[in-house]
Amino acid sequence: MIINMKTLLQNARILKMDDTPIFIGSIVIEDKRIVYIGSDYEQYGPFDVVHDCLGNVLMPGFKNAHTHNAMTFLSSKTDDLALHDWLFNAVFPREKLLKEDDVYHLSKVAFLELLSSGITACFDQYYFPLSTAKAAEEMGFKVVLLGTYNTLYGPKELKTLYLTLNSKKDSLIRYCFGIHAEYTTNDEEVKVISDLVHELHAPFFTHICETKAEVEDCFNRRGMSPVEYLDANGLFDYGGGAYHCVYLSPKDIEIFKKHNLTVVTCPGSNSKLASGIAPIADYMKEGLNIALGTDGPASNNCLDMFKEMMLVTNLQKLIKQDSSVVPAYEVLKMATVNAAHAMGMFDNDILEVGKRADIIEIDLHRPNMQPLNNIINNIVYSGSKDNIKMTMIDGKILYLGRRFKIDEDEENIYQKAQEVSDRIDQELANQ
Repeated sequence: MIINMKTLLQNARILKMDDTPIFIGSIVIEDKRIVYIGSDYEQYGPFDVVHDCLGNVLMPGFKNAHTHNAMTFLSSKTDDLALHDWLFNAVFPREKLLKEDDVYHLSKVAFLELLSSGITACFDQYYFPLSTAKAAEEMGFKVVLLGTYNTLYGPKELKTLYLTLNSKKDSLIRYCFGIHAEYTTNDEEVKVISDLVHELHAPFFTHICETKAEVEDCFNRRGMSPVEYLDANGLFDYGGGAYHCVYLSPKDIEIFKKHNLTVVTCPGSNSKLASGIAPIADYMKEGLNIALGTDGPASNNCLDMFKEMMLVTNLQKLIKQDSSVVPAYEVLKMATVNAAHAMGMFDNDILEVGKRADIIEIDLHRPNMQPLNNIINNIVYSGSKDNIKMTMIDGKILYLGRRFKIDEDEENIYQKAQEVSDRIDQELANQ
């Protein structure tokens, strides 16, 4: 075993995502972290791994700020339905048949797709989170787990998970508190999570204001919006954020500003389910932190950050009838820096000495990137997963040249996931 392995990524165009213009240079990585960025790298040799980037872009990996990874078993099975029908009549009945080991196998398929999309970390909310954690650790992928109060995890278990998973130094796994949504959570469960948030000074995340019906129903039941209700129960007292946020009121926005909450927008899922278009350009003017998420592979159906980047900017230009809103660099920030901050990942948000080496290589030697008139614009407006040449997490290359560099054959991963999907179909048919 090589201790403190040194890796050289040379001959690259470096996009640090700290507002520094792209420049030519190399990056040296040692012991999971960036130790040098520049041109005079020879002093750090010899190197155990040398990768010539051939003038391609090196930038921070994308962070998927909202997903349900193990929903891969539902991909292409629950399409063309409105959110309420999709969730209660198509998704929930199938999820009741999930087993703990299923989530482990299904998550691995998702991690492969994330790696091929240049995503180096994700914010995952799903059943059996320790199964997701096991799969992530085996594959070297970074995950922030969102734990919820349910029949499997009561207050004691949630607290233990939070303290245990967040105490491990250099761990790939972190843990946060949340609920699925206001409309699927009763007052007792809200109080349990609120007590934990206050005891541990923890951030809180949830789905919120995804559809007009959700907001209207909450007003009818509680006389206030979902954001106001959760805020009244103190759930946002230590920060956090919410997913979707399609229908935030001016009062909701003020609550977000007060607590410095992040809006995690998922334009692919929201448009596919016809939930609506979040007014991201307006939220940006209000100074809110905006991060990008794919949502799960059942509602999207892919885990592709390029698709989300294209949608978030184009949809805003369309609804505003203004082609200048939400420019490309701001979109890249949503997919990298902003998402990292939403997930509490401040040590891998940009490329900088001392930061974690979570780095991707964008292949410029593809026709959709030529000519090199504006590289940042090309990544957002022209880019695709085809342009991901390399994905590195903690200094380890896990995807290179369209091949996965993991300890398991991907065909075996696909087979296990198919077996889970087929079994659940059969069990549902037999009910």
